[in-house]
Amino acid sequence: MTEIRTPRLFLRRWDDDDLAPMAEINADPQVMRLSGDGSVQDLDQTAEDIERWEEEWDEEGFGLFAVELLASGELIGFVGLSVPEYLPEVLPAVEISWRLGRPFWGQGYASEAAQATLEFALQDRGLDRVISITRLGDTASENVIRKLGMVPERETTHPVYGFPLRVHTIDLTEFHA
Repeated sequence: MTEIRTPRLFLRRWDDDDLAPMAEINADPQVMRLSGDGSVQDLDQTAEDIERWEEEWDEEGFGLFAVELLASGELIGFVGLSVPEYLPEVLPAVEISWRLGRPFWGQGYASEAAQATLEFALQDRGLDRVISITRLGDTASENVIRKLGMVPERETTHPVYGFPLRVHTIDLTEFHA
């Protein structure tokens, strides 16, 4: 089982107890406004997501980590790796992404977990390159991306929803753990 500990966080695979707290995060319109079409997700949709994330772990050897606070064991969201099949123009690629509950914003948790995940991708999983895809105007994610040392590669348009996206990248030669 793949697990990562940072000074404040525990990144791990998903378990049954994660469904309700992740569904609560996915039901928050402020959290979801920049994800997909911006719609919130219910318990069933969240269960389908977690099942798909776990399948990606089994198939690819990486995936989205459940992220919990070490101090309390509380699930705060996800950070991890996935193949961005929704944007064929960047393939083959592996994307780093995150989604945290609103009470956990602005405390450095996304940056802390993303840095550990990027190190996992480039050093443990042997990936040569990782990308991150954001909607233009997502300044909070752009801040995390800058802290990771990623640089803008291109701008494009979401093929389904039509909004502008920015693709960032970092490769093994640019990464500093």
